[in-house]
Amino acid sequence: MVNKQKDPVLFDSTSAILESISDGVFTVDLDWRVTSFNRAAEEITGIPRKEALGRLCSEVFKSSMCEAECALQRTLKCGKPVINKSGYIIDSEGDRIPVSVSTAVLRDGKGSVIGGAETFRDLSEIAALRQELEGRFRMGDLISHSPAMRPVFDLLPALAASSTTVLIQGETGTGKELLARAIHGMSPNSKKPFIAVNCGALPDTLLESELFGYKKGAFTGAIQDKPGRFALAGDGTLFLDEIGEISPALQVRLLRVLQEHVYEPLGATRSEKTNARILVATNRDLATMVKKGEFRQDLYYRINVISLELPPLRKRKEDIPLLVEHFVERFNRIQKKNVTGFTPGAYSLLMAHDWPGNVRELENVVERAFVLCTSKWATPVHLPAELTGSRPGFAETGDIHSAKRVMEEQSIHGALKHNNFNRAAAARELGIHKTTLYRKMKVLGLPLPEQNGRTTPRA
Repeated sequence: MVNKQKDPVLFDSTSAILESISDGVFTVDLDWRVTSFNRAAEEITGIPRKEALGRLCSEVFKSSMCEAECALQRTLKCGKPVINKSGYIIDSEGDRIPVSVSTAVLRDGKGSVIGGAETFRDLSEIAALRQELEGRFRMGDLISHSPAMRPVFDLLPALAASSTTVLIQGETGTGKELLARAIHGMSPNSKKPFIAVNCGALPDTLLESELFGYKKGAFTGAIQDKPGRFALAGDGTLFLDEIGEISPALQVRLLRVLQEHVYEPLGATRSEKTNARILVATNRDLATMVKKGEFRQDLYYRINVISLELPPLRKRKEDIPLLVEHFVERFNRIQKKNVTGFTPGAYSLLMAHDWPGNVRELENVVERAFVLCTSKWATPVHLPAELTGSRPGFAETGDIHSAKRVMEEQSIHGALKHNNFNRAAAARELGIHKTTLYRKMKVLGLPLPEQNGRTTPRA
């Protein structure tokens, strides 16, 4: 009987190839123990070869596919290879590494199955590149890829790490509370309470008791002690929204809390200490209010240690598709629906609108469309009249040509207005040539604006 052995030259050559490639390669026997582990596998996982050999592959990789979706297990069961299956592994530092996996059956010289082989490719750089190309910033529910929001996102890590009071400014509906929650969520005290108070929604006397609490017998009806929001926040974060609405008398009490970190509940005989981090927000111009004597200057300087300005949605319209996608995903989950998204016609109307209510208004529009939509796609007919225009013919008949006409008129008018009636810029925003814009305006009977955004008004 001839004893067939592996050709040492061929074996050395194969080993050299496996050691030189950038993909991780490992093999297992029928007991799922690692029998070989190449250099790239060591680098990607951070696990030395000597520690991997002999161990169960699930102990080495801790992959997202190790349970019910093991690619190698499927290959050994059915004999068919798996090509480029996406998943992730956990490296030696505990970080998730995105990978693509390919598998094959491992046989001996007689053709008997002796185990399996798997190659895996590190996709970390590709994932990072994709994120960079998308230009997407996300902190909690705060999401954007607008350059106007980049300064805000750049400051977030530093703000979250400190305990400094932050003043968040922006129009109503821009997401000031979301930004405050993002700061809290990234902070060392993220597990502590986040307490939000809308100072403009409560009368002054009620707001004082809400903030500081009261003791039993402090007033008629106070039959027991009630902790205020400062006490409830504990070592967490207290977010005071619409800070510009509080009265001068309450401003004095709030200033003392910010300076000395103590407060007195109503009816109390001694002060109580607070360790809560204070974040405040307003949609008003506090600097102007200070000049008019409507807001205390000392309180303004105390809360304006660091100021963040959230731009309105009309100044970052490139975020609209991203936000719509986010809301669609959320309402699908909440309402148990399966709406794919908005049609191009609907998006044109969304992009043409000025959004005085900012992100909150956009969220409400998307929610309304979800309520009315019974198909896969939300169309212009699911949008409110302020976006589509009040057109009786369109509203009554729902004719597709009427819908298209309304959509085009609103899109063109919005693009012109958004670009200060610069027709070339409006055409670029609409994705059409300038001559096409002229032709559409003529067909729709839309008059040319008195100015084009670049020259003086026509005589």
